[in-house]
Amino acid sequence: MSDATNDSTVGAPARADDPQAQKRADQNVSKSGQMLAADGTPLKRSLARALRRQKLRALMLIAPLLIFVLLTFIAPIADMLFRSVENEIVPETLPRTVELLGSWDHESDEAPGGEVFEAFYYDMALAAQLKNHTRLGTRLNYETTGISSLFRQSGRDIEDIGDVYLDQFEDLNEAWEEPATWIALMGDPDWRAGYTEWFDDGQEGAPPGFRPSEAAEEMLPRTTAVYQNFATFTAGARRDSLAEDEPWPVAYTALYQDLMATPAAADAFDGDTAALLREAAGALSDFETVDFRSYFIDEIDEDWGDPNVWATIQTFSGPVTSGYFLNAVDMRQTADGAAMQPEDQQIYGLLFKRTLFMSLTIMGCCILLAYPVAYLLANLPMRTANLLMILVLLPFWTSLLVRTSAWKVMLQQQGVINDVLVWLGLIGDGSRLVMINNQFGTIVAMTHILLPFMILPMYSVMSTIPPSYVRAAKSLGATNWTAFWRVYFPQSVPGIGAGSILVFILAIGYYITPEIVGGTTGTFISNRIAYHISSSLNWGLAAALGTILLAVVLILYWAYDKIVGIDNVKLGG
Repeated sequence: MSDATNDSTVGAPARADDPQAQKRADQNVSKSGQMLAADGTPLKRSLARALRRQKLRALMLIAPLLIFVLLTFIAPIADMLFRSVENEIVPETLPRTVELLGSWDHESDEAPGGEVFEAFYYDMALAAQLKNHTRLGTRLNYETTGISSLFRQSGRDIEDIGDVYLDQFEDLNEAWEEPATWIALMGDPDWRAGYTEWFDDGQEGAPPGFRPSEAAEEMLPRTTAVYQNFATFTAGARRDSLAEDEPWPVAYTALYQDLMATPAAADAFDGDTAALLREAAGALSDFETVDFRSYFIDEIDEDWGDPNVWATIQTFSGPVTSGYFLNAVDMRQTADGAAMQPEDQQIYGLLFKRTLFMSLTIMGCCILLAYPVAYLLANLPMRTANLLMILVLLPFWTSLLVRTSAWKVMLQQQGVINDVLVWLGLIGDGSRLVMINNQFGTIVAMTHILLPFMILPMYSVMSTIPPSYVRAAKSLGATNWTAFWRVYFPQSVPGIGAGSILVFILAIGYYITPEIVGGTTGTFISNRIAYHISSSLNWGLAAALGTILLAVVLILYWAYDKIVGIDNVKLGG
């Protein structure tokens, strides 16, 4: 007998008349009484290590599938859930405005004061240069119509404020037109040396990242913040050189305000930079100034004086929002809390009810049509059943768009069905049936498309029901109907359940067929989701609608499990 065989007897009781077996048993027991493996380690630890290795091997085998599911299923759902509450564009684009607007009373009949407009000018000027103002306007336009155009127009006119100060600085001294002046004013000495070397070497490779000097950060905080954004954008997005580009006009506005707040700022600098700053500080009293609040309201657009615009910005100033979900249930988020939408805008509740009703109707129609077909397939000879199964599977070999378009041709008032009915004399030519662009057309087309998904689960279950059960019932005196209803039908219920779940879930998310044949009364909530994704680009609302639809399906699935039991659903076997 081999050593491996001997090792497998570890832990077996030794026979009293076998000294060798007794000796081996003593060697496999530690001093503490623990059983030992062949290598001398405790048996419990050795078994745990072996099980752990088996689990790791199993995990490695399923890892590709697990990663695929995470990337294609879990990640998109997580992204949808995040988009339904994400609102970072407002606080990221208007950080100064959001901070000051928090103390503004939205119930007042006036727009905020000058400090808020000043902060808004800096935020808006930077957003216009970075081309973020249009995205911000589009986001807020979902809540208040007209804000999008307001932001676009303001983005075009915002530079006029900075140009007022730019012209005066350049009229005072032409050195303010030179990019080198701003580099010397704003940059850290070490950064300036590295940047100059990079520029002189032909601008090969990436330039050193901009670092402001301590004097600029302390004495010219507004200007430093603006120039840092300008430097990052110029070097990153535009791939240009700071030594060749003059800063944005808003930088001159910031410089004016910094020098007004700190007239002795020049003392922190030296050389030509200090002389320029002293010259500018001495001339500030003669500068033409701009009142930000009046300019926005009187020159750019009077809508900036509308408190509702600012209330919208204030309401949606947080990084997350419930506004998308409220819109998805025909409500809206206001400064005073949640409120119902006007009656003429309450459409999503109707669409959800219509979607559930029509999906259940389609599921019921599929059950009624699929059951006799599946029964026939399961009880016919194999040769005939296979031929009929080809006919059942034939629609899968035809494009969904072609099948849907064919129903549009069949159901229209001048279509095949109406022509046949008129030819048979069942209806008059002037009273043709309206069977398209309504709920009836959607139900007919989708029942035809989803019918195979009901037939196949039913057939797979019915094919496993022994015919002898029905024959036995008949031999005991049962009629054909009693044998079917009391014996055959209960065994086919798992197939009905599997097909119902499959058809219902497919139907509730369909949007191509309802879009083509549904018209205004036969569309689903999925059509609205597709519209917001592809046309209005309101992805947050589309994500909220999709999340609610997912929650409804999960709730119905849970209810089905409680009432029927998901364990009773089978696909055969």
